[in-house]
Amino acid sequence: MPPRPQYDGPALLSFGFRPFFLAASLFALLAIPAWLLIWRGALPTPGPLGAVDWHIHEMTFGYAAAVVAGFLFTAVPNWTGRMPVRGWPLLVLVALWLVGRLAVSGALGVGGVGAAVLDSLFLFAVAAMIAREIVAGRNWRNLKVLVPITLLACANVLFHVESITQGTADYGRRLGIGLLVFLIMLIGGRVVPSFTRNWMAQRGAARLPIPFNRFDGICLAFGGAALLAWTFAQWSMAAALLLGAAGLLHLVRLVRWRGHATLANPLLAMLHVAYLFIPAGLIGTGLGAAGLVSTQVGAHLLTIGGVGGMTMAVMMRATMGHTGRALAAGPLLTAAFGLLALAALARLAGATDLIPGYDGITLAALLWTAAYALLCARIGPWLARPKAGRKAPSRAAAPHREA
Repeated sequence: MPPRPQYDGPALLSFGFRPFFLAASLFALLAIPAWLLIWRGALPTPGPLGAVDWHIHEMTFGYAAAVVAGFLFTAVPNWTGRMPVRGWPLLVLVALWLVGRLAVSGALGVGGVGAAVLDSLFLFAVAAMIAREIVAGRNWRNLKVLVPITLLACANVLFHVESITQGTADYGRRLGIGLLVFLIMLIGGRVVPSFTRNWMAQRGAARLPIPFNRFDGICLAFGGAALLAWTFAQWSMAAALLLGAAGLLHLVRLVRWRGHATLANPLLAMLHVAYLFIPAGLIGTGLGAAGLVSTQVGAHLLTIGGVGGMTMAVMMRATMGHTGRALAAGPLLTAAFGLLALAALARLAGATDLIPGYDGITLAALLWTAAYALLCARIGPWLARPKAGRKAPSRAAAPHREA
């Protein structure tokens, strides 16, 4: 193969995961304390969205979208064999993401329509850039990844349209969350058993995770149908039944991956724990659709535990692999993930005090913030500096296979 072109720019812009994982982690660290102050009335509601809409929108289309972009801009070079997006094109994409955050927060003073336009640019630009890379690399089989990304961009537009025309978002909220959960079902359902199988095979285990087969396809079909029913018919019995069935199927799916055998490897066990929140959240959401529990139960299991847990675990693992670090969580990152899992459980208590003076909402926010403070302290320097073992950015390394 011909030598890769020289890259002499900042390490932060040498690979897609670097700026987006750093931006997402810092944003998660700052946005939740801000939300808690807004919720308690200590800060005014920012921007054109309502308080709850701002919270849901920014964690879905701000934080999570940045992690998804970082993951894809790191994985796509593996699929296409092309150079990663880096340098000024990557900087433009990061700038679009930041402009969206500023517009939605009201810092740009552009109003609801202006915020909607500026905020929508980022995900459509991500989809366009990925399409260009896949087509240029003639990697046609991975064009399907454009479907969930484009749908996520459309869900963002729907969120803004509902907020402008109705005063609050409804379908856009659930569609955005549902698409993120389905991406975890789809991509997590590939990487979690794969990483587990590789690790267990190296240790000579007799029983390995069951590889992707027809049962996984059934799980995805039920999961997609359940999330669609929840999005567009939230209170229907059909949604309740589909969510319950999907939750049970995905619980069985998770058991087949033999996560109990990964306890000696916290970085790997995190992926299994994060995925466990998906069936738990589906069942909780189904119970909410049937009116048996608060709708907040399932929603926060899916979002804090499932989306938050999986994105955090993936950022840890991908950052280590791509910056030349050993794939070992260590006490700091293990504690970060543990705090995040506790935040998901604490949020189930809602406004009920768990300890004197601290209800479930407050305690969950504090635990989340502490988790991301530890994450930023640990992986932040790795993301901003050249790959371990290199004195300065030089020829780009081949993408790590665990992207």
